[in-house]
Amino acid sequence: MNKLKIIAERSKKASRVLSTTSPKVKSNVLKYAAVQVKKNAKNIENANKKDLRIAKSKGLDDAMIDRLLLDKSRINAIAKSLNEIAKWPDPVGKIISKTKRPNGLEIHKVSVPIGVLLVIYESRPNVTTDASALCLKSGNSVILKCGSESLNSSKALLNCLDASLEKYKLPISCVQLLATSSRKAVADLLKMDDYIDVVIPRGGKSLIKAISKISKIPVLKHLDGICHTYVDDTSNLEMATKVVLNAKMRRTGICGATETLLLNDNIKITHAVSIIDNLIDSGCEVRVDEYLAKNMLDPYYQKLKKATSKDWETEYLAPIISVKSVKDVKEAIEHINLHGSNHTDAIITSNKKNAELFLNGVDSSIVMHNTSTQFADGGEFGMGAEIGISTGKLHARGPVGADQLTTFKYVVKGKGQLRS
Repeated sequence: MNKLKIIAERSKKASRVLSTTSPKVKSNVLKYAAVQVKKNAKNIENANKKDLRIAKSKGLDDAMIDRLLLDKSRINAIAKSLNEIAKWPDPVGKIISKTKRPNGLEIHKVSVPIGVLLVIYESRPNVTTDASALCLKSGNSVILKCGSESLNSSKALLNCLDASLEKYKLPISCVQLLATSSRKAVADLLKMDDYIDVVIPRGGKSLIKAISKISKIPVLKHLDGICHTYVDDTSNLEMATKVVLNAKMRRTGICGATETLLLNDNIKITHAVSIIDNLIDSGCEVRVDEYLAKNMLDPYYQKLKKATSKDWETEYLAPIISVKSVKDVKEAIEHINLHGSNHTDAIITSNKKNAELFLNGVDSSIVMHNTSTQFADGGEFGMGAEIGISTGKLHARGPVGADQLTTFKYVVKGKGQLRS
C-alpha cells in the first residue's frame, strides 16, 4: 500500500508540472518518443515475442493473440500515431466560451487537464503508447496497469517514453507502469481518490464491471462492442456486400467489428445470398435466425448454424456473425437499442429518410451511414489515437482523444468590481 501511495503521490506531483508545460515541449516529447520507438523496434519485437510465447503457452484465444501482436508494421503504426498526436492542436488552454457581464466582469470557460488518470488494460500493448501520448498531450499524468500478458512489450515501449521525458527534463513519473498482477494492488489504487481523478478501463465487460463496483474514483467506461450493421431494402447490393464483409472480417478481434447483421424483410433473401456467401467464402461462421433458416431454400444454407437469443447479445471477437431479419428500419432500431452495447452501429441504405431515422434513433456513441463499423477508431476520426471508445453519456462519448481528456475551469477577470 505504501509503494502504491508513493506512485500515486509522484503522479500527482507530475500532473502539476505537466499542467503548465508548454505545447511545444509536449509535442517534442512525443516526436522524440516516436524516434525512440523506431530506433528500438527490434527490442520491442523481441519483448513482444516473449509475451506471445507466454500467451500461447497459457492457451489464450486467437483474438487475444492478435491484439497482443506487435510486428514491424504495428510498431511503425505506433511511431506514426505518436507523431500524429504531437501535431494535433494542443487541447489545453482553449477558450471554450467567454461572456462579459453588465458589471464589466469577463468570464472565460477554459480547458484544463483532468489531472491524474489510471488506465487499466489487457492484451493490447499499443495502449501503452496511445494512452501515454494522449495523457501527455492533454497535460495529464498517467498510471498504467497493463495485463500480465503484455508486460514485456509494455515495458519496452515505456522505455522509449522515459528516454523522451528525460531528454526534455520532465519527471518520468508523468507516465508510470504498475508492473504487478496483484488484484489487491489495483483494488487499493481504485480507492486513492485523493490522488487519482479518473479511471479508464479497457478490457472485457467483466473487468469493467468489477472496476466500476469497487472504485471510489469516477470511471470512464469502455464497454463491449456488440456492433450492428443494418441493411435496408433500398441498399445497393454491391455496396452492402463489401461493407458487411469489411465490418466483420477486416479485424474480427476489435471492438468495432460488426457482430450482428440485420436484414430488411424485403431483401432478406436476395441480399442474404450474396452477403452470406461472401462472408462464408472469407472464413466466417454465419448463424441465422429461424426465418432465414426456413426460407433460404438451398440445402447449403439450411446447414447454417441457427442463432439463439444469446447470439444477439454476444461480442464474438472472432470470425462469427449472427444474422436476423427485421421488418423495417424501426424494428432494426428497436433491436439495436435492446441488444446492443451503445458502441457503434451502421445502416446501409439509399433512403435518406430511413438513414436519418436510424442515425437519430439508435442510442449509441457512434452511428454510421453507408460505411464500415470498423471506422470506430480515434485515429480514423483524425484524433491521432484514442484511449478507448466511451459508451457512457457523461463527460466523453465515443472515441476518447486528447480533447476528451480535458475538463474546464472558469477564469473571471475584473477591474476591482465589488458585489453589492
